[in-house]
Amino acid sequence: MQANNLIRMANQIGVFFEAMPDRPAALESLILHIRKFWAPSMRHALLDQLEGTGDAGLTPMVAEAIRLYRDQLC
Repeated sequence: MQANNLIRMANQIGVFFEAMPDRPAALESLILHIRKFWAPSMRHALLDQLEGTGDAGLTPMVAEAIRLYRDQLC
C-alpha cells in the first residue's frame, strides 16, 4: 500500500478520536486502533515513510500519537 494512502487512513482514524474529550486517552486509543486493525506491514510502511518525511501530511493529533506511542506500532 502506498504511503500517501496510509497517511490518509491514519488521518481519518484521527478524526474519529479527535472527538474524545480526554486527549491522552484519545492518543493512546488511536494507536491501539492502528495496531489492532492494520497489518504489521502497513504499520512498518507508515513508520518508514515518516522516517524520511517527518510527520508531513499527518494531522497534528496523529503526529503526536505516533511520537508518543511509536514503539507500540513496531
